[in-house]
Amino acid sequence: QAQLVESGGGLVQAGGSLRLSCAASGMIFSIYVMGWYRQAPGKQRELVVTITSGGSTNYSDSVKGRFIISRDNAENTVYLQMNSLKPEDTAIYYCNAHRRTMARTHDYWGRGTQVTVSS
Repeated sequence: QAQLVESGGGLVQAGGSLRLSCAASGMIFSIYVMGWYRQAPGKQRELVVTITSGGSTNYSDSVKGRFIISRDNAENTVYLQMNSLKPEDTAIYYCNAHRRTMARTHDYWGRGTQVTVSS
């Protein structure tokens, strides 16, 4: 059974950095589009960034130039380096694995990791 486990969240001051990790198991990691999403209190979950199996990325405008996604297919792990953090980055960050075939769509989610940025 596919499983995603996030780690690396915490409390940081504005302007600081954090690195999130998402370890995948029970799946062929390399063929999935991996992504990070976040949900702030009272708001809907939103896309932060995705990375394809080939390394193509798609960042939301709100994090472009500050966050960097990477993946290690040998370690079945995707990372999110978050720099120049702002209070508005405060949210629960979720890891996602996505794959669409002719037969069905596969979507897996982690339980999330809390990121809190103080002003």
